[in-house]
Amino acid sequence: MLPSHLKKSIPKKGNIARLRGLIDDSSLHTVCESLKCPNIGECFSKNTLTFMIMGNVCTRNCAFCGCDKGTPGPLDPDEPQKISQAVLKLGLKYVVITSVTRDDLVDGGAGHFAEVIRTLRGRSTRIKVEVLIPDFKGKRASIDKIIKENPDVINHNVETVPRLYSKVRPPMRAVWQADYLRSLELLRYIKEVKPSIYTKSGFMVGLGESDDEVFSVLRDLRSAGCDIVSIGQYLPPSSKHPKVDRYVEPEDFVRFERVGCKMGFYKIFSGPFVRSSYKAENLIS
Repeated sequence: MLPSHLKKSIPKKGNIARLRGLIDDSSLHTVCESLKCPNIGECFSKNTLTFMIMGNVCTRNCAFCGCDKGTPGPLDPDEPQKISQAVLKLGLKYVVITSVTRDDLVDGGAGHFAEVIRTLRGRSTRIKVEVLIPDFKGKRASIDKIIKENPDVINHNVETVPRLYSKVRPPMRAVWQADYLRSLELLRYIKEVKPSIYTKSGFMVGLGESDDEVFSVLRDLRSAGCDIVSIGQYLPPSSKHPKVDRYVEPEDFVRFERVGCKMGFYKIFSGPFVRSSYKAENLIS
């Protein structure tokens, strides 16, 4: 049974239908819908959302994720234009773009990300763009394609503490898909190449980690030059996903934020319903 601080009102179908009507393109995916985000009602009522590019089928099998796994379809070359048109219709000033992981593509889809950013900036130089990217298997040539387009924020999540990677981000066919140190190196590399870009990361709590491990991850992220961190409660998308180990109390989220701020992060967003892009537009001025 969920504790009282994790109970949210059921999203109004009218808000979701209204926003979908404004987008007016069923081929566009949102994280809010595909990953069953608990904030969908709140965000859609405020005309905020996170676009998910390159389809909604992921090549990885992270245990915590509600995204469909399997073999993705081909890229839609018109998707960058479709997204920019939707952004204009919604009147968005801050746009968050993420994707499924596309290990089937040579560059992991970095070129497609870059084209989306270019298209958005071609529409309006006033739009702020945040991209939440996969690790691209650590390929710097792919990461460079993103950096070159100079998004305002590059976000890449470590997701959990290193000890729990075997549980939360298990290998597929005996090949490790995600690597904690690789993710830290990606964030460090971005900051070294382009210090003006805000780097951001996030992770879930409630999967079996200790508070000391939370603080250790924060130290690692800060050492990698990470500017912004989001910390939220893990909630299983379905009964088939790993169960919650603990429900972190609201005051503990406040403590995580307070300790992290002392480490020198630009901003930390910590709370039960915090997700990678939740209220992202409030994180940079």
